Amino acid sequence: MSHDNDFGIGRRTLLGAGLGLAAGLGLSSLARAATPGAAGGGDQDVPSLAGKRIAISTVGTSIYFDSRAFAAQVEEVKRLGGTPITLDAGRNDKAMVTQLQNLVTQKPDAVIHTLGTLSIIDPWFKRIAAAGIPLFTIEVPSQHAINTISADNWTTGLVLAKKLVADLRGKGRVLVFNGFYGVPSCGIRYDQLKLVTRYYPQIEFIQPELRDVIPNTVQDARGQVSALLNKYPKGELDAIWTAWDLPQLGASQALIEAARTEVKTYGVDGTPEVLELLKQPGTPVAAVVSQQPALIGRTAVHNVARYLAGEHDLPRETFVETLLTTADNVDEVKRIRGDA
Repeated sequence: MSHDNDFGIGRRTLLGAGLGLAAGLGLSSLARAATPGAAGGGDQDVPSLAGKRIAISTVGTSIYFDSRAFAAQVEEVKRLGGTPITLDAGRNDKAMVTQLQNLVTQKPDAVIHTLGTLSIIDPWFKRIAAAGIPLFTIEVPSQHAINTISADNWTTGLVLAKKLVADLRGKGRVLVFNGFYGVPSCGIRYDQLKLVTRYYPQIEFIQPELRDVIPNTVQDARGQVSALLNKYPKGELDAIWTAWDLPQLGASQALIEAARTEVKTYGVDGTPEVLELLKQPGTPVAAVVSQQPALIGRTAVHNVARYLAGEHDLPRETFVETLLTTADNVDEVKRIRGDA
């Protein structure tokens, strides 16, 4: 079975699932939509990792997605009998490069790395692969990885953009946070927003775009939006879009503090604080596309286990479904993710 065929099947199926969800299909049908190129396969057919040392490297663990994916990897490696080697760069690029560099000499049986700016870390991915260490990545596609596990960010960005356009009825002024375009998942979601809204000329993007930051993302976004609300009084701002939901959380807090909940916010990840805010009456949070980070983490470990057991025809890309979340289905989304 070719990698290209695996990629194509998973891509098309998940695209249909995402569009169906946006159209109002039930979440349960989406949760069952496992495909050859998507996260699937029962736990019972995952080989043992007994005697294997698996390096679990991450850009950081201070954010919900990062910490959930990281913890799930550690737990699953242990459950399968392996030994996790944990490496947390604390969202510091220099520390991340150092930890990847050290892995070349440590020679674990496999490496799983989560997130980061590809241009910074890809040279070190190349060295890991050249050392004969199987490399797997999460949310950071690299030509040097055997397999990349991620949300289908094309569908995620498309679904979120369609929801924003539908809510605005094709007309309005939108403020965009665009601070991490170099992170592939964020860049893809942004490109999908611009692709969809290209066909709605009455949607205007306010310039300049805002830049989200790390650390202090929530506080910084709240401050930036608070400062702009006087410049854009009621009727001059309709929505705020973010590629992930910590800036969405800060923007939403600023809107609540200013009693400007007519402005709606949109983002990606499904951080618990955002989901709780989504449930409040009169909330400015219109929608968030929720990821399943624990499932992503477990899926990465399963792919490693299969590869080390001799299954070398894994797809280059494994996609895990995302869930469009609104006030109407937030509790169901939490149930599917295992949050409730």
